[in-house]
Amino acid sequence: MADEATNSMTAAEMLEQVNTAITNILIGGQSYKIGSRQLTRADLYQLRAMKKELAAEVAAEGDSALLDNTFVAYFDGR
Repeated sequence: MADEATNSMTAAEMLEQVNTAITNILIGGQSYKIGSRQLTRADLYQLRAMKKELAAEVAAEGDSALLDNTFVAYFDGR
């Protein structure tokens, strides 16, 4: 069921979720314990790698001004 939810999300939506997860780890810690129960959040290293990939995917989908106003010249060596 979780796969269905991630398949229907856009890269931008997934990036937002990853950013939220990273923020939760930075604010609340990697893991915590309440009574006899313990919760460990996703690995911060993996989340940062996923963030990098998703940010690149979002940038590729959108209008990128990286190579706008770029010209190519060909000199045939006369």
